[in-house]
Amino acid sequence: MKKRTGTPWKPAGEYSKELGGLTVNLLVRDMPKAIAFAREVLQASIVYEDPDFAALEAQGSKWCLHSDHTYNDHPLSGSLAETEVRGVGAELRVMGLDPDAAEGRARAAGYTVLAGSLDKAHGMREAYILDADGYLWVPSVTPR
Repeated sequence: MKKRTGTPWKPAGEYSKELGGLTVNLLVRDMPKAIAFAREVLQASIVYEDPDFAALEAQGSKWCLHSDHTYNDHPLSGSLAETEVRGVGAELRVMGLDPDAAEGRARAAGYTVLAGSLDKAHGMREAYILDADGYLWVPSVTPR
């Protein structure tokens, strides 16, 4: 059941034509919390937001947030209530986002930092941060 009142910023079909490559839709329990994480920790631009949906951009990537209630008729709807942590096994990497700075912002805002910023053997510097829904975000850069 949609909670948005009024007209969305653009029809869904029009927005979907702007997307390409790999796109990510994340289901979230609390839209304002999810947007706050994206804005504060990931420094994402919020292109559009309402109680049901948000379109975000950061570091050249676009992704979408959908409130759980918008997936009532979706095949995943039965699984949502049962899970505490979402996306287990998936890493959402934000390439080019300073992991040290993102870690600092996450800690200051009270988010869980699973692993602080480290230079890894594969040549990246990265941090592992959980958002309020339990999605694992990995800001990553190649050290110079």
